[in-house]
Amino acid sequence: MTIAEYVTKSRRLEPSAARDLGALAERLAEAGCAIAREVQRAALSGHTGYAGGENVSGDRQKKLDVIGNDLVLDAFRSDPRIAAIVSEEDAQPVPTKNPQAPWVLCTDPIDGSSNTDIDGPLGTIFSFAHRPDGGGLPKGSDIAASGYVLYGPSTIVALTAGDGAAAFTLDAENDAWVLTHPLLRCPERGKTFSANLGRSREWHPHLRAYLDWLMQDDPQTNRPYSLRYIGALCAYLHRCFIEGGLYFYPPDAKNRNGKLRLMYEILPLAFLAEQAGGKASTGERRVLELEAKTAHERAPFVIGSARDVTTYETFLRKGTAE
Repeated sequence: MTIAEYVTKSRRLEPSAARDLGALAERLAEAGCAIAREVQRAALSGHTGYAGGENVSGDRQKKLDVIGNDLVLDAFRSDPRIAAIVSEEDAQPVPTKNPQAPWVLCTDPIDGSSNTDIDGPLGTIFSFAHRPDGGGLPKGSDIAASGYVLYGPSTIVALTAGDGAAAFTLDAENDAWVLTHPLLRCPERGKTFSANLGRSREWHPHLRAYLDWLMQDDPQTNRPYSLRYIGALCAYLHRCFIEGGLYFYPPDAKNRNGKLRLMYEILPLAFLAEQAGGKASTGERRVLELEAKTAHERAPFVIGSARDVTTYETFLRKGTAE
C-alpha cells in the first residue's frame, strides 16, 4: 500500500478530498526524502552550524532549517491545491498561486534543529487543514490529515487522515515507502517521560510534585519512569507510539505560555496522537479545542499515552495522582 492509497481509504474523507490529500501526503513524503538526503550529507556538504539569522520566534536558524524550509516551500508553493503555507521559519503565512485553494499546509520543516550538529534525530511536522471560509488560521477541527517525518537510523513517515494512524519506512535502495506499522497505536500507559528538567524549578508546585511521583518506586504503575530527552519532538512522540509514555513542556519563567507553537507543532501532533489512541492537552484542556490568533502562538503541551496524560492533568489540578 502506498501513502496515497492509505490516505484515500480513510472513511472520514469525501472522495475529492481523499484524492487531494493522498496526493499532498505523497508530495510531503517526497520532500521528506529530499530533506533526509540533506540531513545525511550535512557534514559533508557544509550544511551544519548556524545560518546567521533568527526566525520570527527568536530561534537561531541552523543551515538545515533554511534548507528544509526551502524544500517544503518549493514542493507546495505552486501546488494548486494549497492556499497558504504556515511555517516556523516564515513570519507570516506564505501565499501560493491559488489563495482560494481548499487546503492550508502547516509545517515545522526541521523539528529538533539543535541536533543537526550532533547527528541526533530530526523531524518534519505537518498538517493539511481545510482553508477557513472567512480567512484566518485553521483550527484543530479543520485538520484533515497530519503527521511527521522522522529522520533517525531509518526515515519514517507517521500519519493519519482521521481514521486511525499508520507509519511507513523509507526503503532507500528501492526508493519506496513501505507500510511497516499498519496500525500505529499508543499504549495506554508507558514507563518513560520526556521533559526539559533544566527548568523544573520554575514549574508549578503541582508539577514538581508530579515529577517526584514519577521517580518514586511503585512497580504496579511502572514507576520510577525513566527520563528520555534528546531535543526532537517527533522522536519523543514516536517512542510514545511504540512504547508508551509522555512528553510535556509546561510554562516556565522564560516561556510563560509554554514554548511550543500551536499551528505547526502542537495541533498536527495532537490530531495524530488522538487518532493513535493517545491524548494531547495543555494540562487543563484538550489542545485541539484551542484557536490560534497568530501563526506563531504558543501553548503549554503534554502528549502521549492516555492514562499518563490524564495523571499529569490530575496532578496539575490537584497536586496528587487521584
